[in-house]
Amino acid sequence: MDMDPITSNTAARRWTRFARHYVEMVIAMFAGMFVLGFAQSAAGLAFTYQSDPELAYLLMAFNMSVGMAVWMRFRGHGWPATLEMCGAMFAPIVPLFPLLWLGLIDGMALMVVAHVAMFPAMLAVMLRRLDEYAGCAP
Repeated sequence: MDMDPITSNTAARRWTRFARHYVEMVIAMFAGMFVLGFAQSAAGLAFTYQSDPELAYLLMAFNMSVGMAVWMRFRGHGWPATLEMCGAMFAPIVPLFPLLWLGLIDGMALMVVAHVAMFPAMLAVMLRRLDEYAGCAP
């Protein structure tokens, strides 16, 4: 059975909005990381993944979260959705920090795995609120 063109067009628009929001979050995340990271480095707050992996990761996740939170609030999203998205930046440390402390991974592996894990974590948060991210209203 064929889907009528109006329903098909509406579904396509919803998924386009969803994908656009995901891309916006990635851009905002990296903007926060670079802008705040630069400011922190200029102020002498530079932690490395080799010497201070926990602090380096937490600061980077904070910077990404600020970028995303600013953009989400600008786009009209409420605090619950905004904080969930920020939580996706910190969620990867839950299983990774103990692996680091046990010496099973090093600081660079922590950074790589955490960055890779952030993207599906963000997607999971967005799928949880599909209507908000894919619907007409923020």
